[in-house]
Amino acid sequence: MNRKLVFIDIDGTLTPPGSNVPPLSAQKAVKDARAAGHKVFLCTGRNPDMLSPVLAYGFDGAVASGGGYVFSGSDVLFDCPMTPEQQEKALRLFAENGIYRTIEAKDASYCDDGMGEFLERISGGNSELLRWRKAIEQDLGIRSINLYDGRPIYKIVFMCEKKEQLRPVMEELEGEFYFLVQDVTNGTYVNGELVNRRFDKGSGVRQAAKYLGFAREDCIGFGDSMNDLEMIQNVGVSVCMANGSPTLKERCTMVCPSVEEDGLAWAFEKLGLTKR
Repeated sequence: MNRKLVFIDIDGTLTPPGSNVPPLSAQKAVKDARAAGHKVFLCTGRNPDMLSPVLAYGFDGAVASGGGYVFSGSDVLFDCPMTPEQQEKALRLFAENGIYRTIEAKDASYCDDGMGEFLERISGGNSELLRWRKAIEQDLGIRSINLYDGRPIYKIVFMCEKKEQLRPVMEELEGEFYFLVQDVTNGTYVNGELVNRRFDKGSGVRQAAKYLGFAREDCIGFGDSMNDLEMIQNVGVSVCMANGSPTLKERCTMVCPSVEEDGLAWAFEKLGLTKR
């Protein structure tokens, strides 16, 4: 079998949402695939600081910050934070419209005060929401936005109660940014990510594949939410977790069991990346 380049989202795919610990079956699957000669990358909206605990389980590199920071081993392939003007405008518009912000630099993350109370008021949701709920409750290094010191930002995660709150922000920023709004099952809130149009997970996949010499048909992507769409559009085989977005499932080559049901290990074996 030809060597493959595998890209794996973290929250809801490699790990339960908000966790830094992959199931033992997933840890073994990644280790065995690398031992067989395949390359395995993380492909995540997390910044390098938040993905570093997971990286320690053994990966060849990562598409981080939703594609804004890409590295292979010690080599940085792409590094694209917002400009100071973009940062100021985006942060101001979200605040003026009552939208909660979690801002991600390369080495730190900051969250609006009151986010925890907001999350307590709503129920249900997707893996992205669960990730932020756990991140705040378990204090995974997300600081108060009052401590933000102006360092470069790569991405902003936003949450609000009504889509109407987003409209004036989108009118001002859509020319420069994507609004990646997540599927929400109960309709009681809106959450998503503001990502620079200069990159996405798909561009990061292409950069890593080109650098390592892999053709698109030899790339495999694993995800669970709509912020993985560009990743799965740029690989030969795409896999959605059973716990994932119904819309993403329709776009993927196959669906595997959920992260809690050892889905990653199941799919690795099914795709010939590992053996029994």
